[in-house]
Amino acid sequence: MSGSLRSDGGVVPGEVLPADGVIETLPGAPRIEVEVTNSGDRPVQVGSHFHFAQTNRALRFDRAAAHGHRLDIAAGTAVRFEPGITRTVSLVPLAGARLVPGLTAEGGLG
Repeated sequence: MSGSLRSDGGVVPGEVLPADGVIETLPGAPRIEVEVTNSGDRPVQVGSHFHFAQTNRALRFDRAAAHGHRLDIAAGTAVRFEPGITRTVSLVPLAGARLVPGLTAEGGLG
């Protein structure tokens, strides 16, 4: 995709030129799918890099399977789980030393 040109032939400042096609996140990373139900009475939102096994206890899913994983979504985004709704999410392994300091929910990695 070509950008808009200024009168001097340069690209417009601040312009975003998206790539064609789909950009795959973490190519080659193993993924697991987990079915999640929000058993609470309020929505629960989980961020992209939160250790999924340590999410709000109102979320019902196989926490042992999710141990050491995070949501397979773009950095800085989140998934919202509405009360009473079941959905399937894709998880990818946490990378590096797989330590998650500072979290207070049970089941931490470190």
